[in-house]
Amino acid sequence: MEKFLRYGMVGGDIKAFIGGVHRRAIAMDPRAKLVAGAFSIVPELHVQTADAYHIDADRRYDDYKTMAEKESQRPDGIDWVSICTPNFLHYQIAKEFLEHGINVVCEKPLCFTEEEAKELVELAAKKNLVFAMTYTYTGYTMVKLAREMIAKGKIGKIVSMNVEYVQDWLVGSLDPANQKATTLSVWRSDPKYSGISNCIGDIGTHAENLLHYLTGLNIKRIVATTDKYGMALDLNSNMILEYENGVRAGFWCSQVACGHFNGLVARIFGDKGALEWSQEYPDDLLYTPVGEPTETMKRGSSYTKVYEAGNLSRLPVGHPEGLTTAFANIYRNVITTILKKKNGEKLTPADLDFQNAENGLDGVHFIHKAIESAEKGTWVKY
Repeated sequence: MEKFLRYGMVGGDIKAFIGGVHRRAIAMDPRAKLVAGAFSIVPELHVQTADAYHIDADRRYDDYKTMAEKESQRPDGIDWVSICTPNFLHYQIAKEFLEHGINVVCEKPLCFTEEEAKELVELAAKKNLVFAMTYTYTGYTMVKLAREMIAKGKIGKIVSMNVEYVQDWLVGSLDPANQKATTLSVWRSDPKYSGISNCIGDIGTHAENLLHYLTGLNIKRIVATTDKYGMALDLNSNMILEYENGVRAGFWCSQVACGHFNGLVARIFGDKGALEWSQEYPDDLLYTPVGEPTETMKRGSSYTKVYEAGNLSRLPVGHPEGLTTAFANIYRNVITTILKKKNGEKLTPADLDFQNAENGLDGVHFIHKAIESAEKGTWVKY
């Protein structure tokens, strides 16, 4: 029986923010080890990263195609690849590894077009491979708790929703003199690397995915506005999303909201109560039953453990869990799923509690419909 997995990484060099998050998260699980990589097209960064993680010389690859081919031929080849590159490379890298029979974990958005996304969904299914998307915020314990509470009817029938994801790291771009001098993740505002959207594609997809994860509701139509402020792609967007059963959600995502850093907040209102969760205070879940005071539910506390999700905490109450732990919770389920598949064991819904290629396709569809609505200036069917 297999008890241990090997993984590789494409992108995510030693100086890249997201690559480090992935590696630290996976390192929280003793069942997996980084053994191969094509970490950067910059030779020095590739070597530095491989050295730092003690990668054997014959598993340091100059390109992802060679990596996929060679690893698929090894008896001790990688069980999955983590793709931590800029958006424009996701599709071709994911396709290459899937074609070589290797499971995939990919950063969002999945790719640029719906046709590409559908191809990846179909290829993963055809090959019977795991394809996970790192929609990070679905990994937080209190998000999972909120989802379970909603499913159990704790807030009754949903009547309205509100979500915002606001940051200020591109506020300097509002000054025309700075628009060509922005250095932080400059590729995000370039259509060549980000596709048709910057803000919606980068953080808006997280917000939309979070509402769907929490409620299971599907969008029926959308009306959106975008603001570019002289840049090639959107830096700010406001929308109304209409879901099935007539439920509507107010939606705001921005990278020019001065004073906000990583402000993802979701509010779900029902006829029996309401729930509110903020990413900057992830261990707290606000629960307000109708006619009663608002209760701040704390992750790890004894009263949360009446719910299955309440037992997912890694640290005792009062010891904060954060972004890396949310990633680790996603990877825990991915690792369990791959191991169980290798061992011929039956998978449970808890094992499969991670976002997959179909969720990635949903994200790509959302981006395109939001931009379509903004360009037409009207509601569009979803």
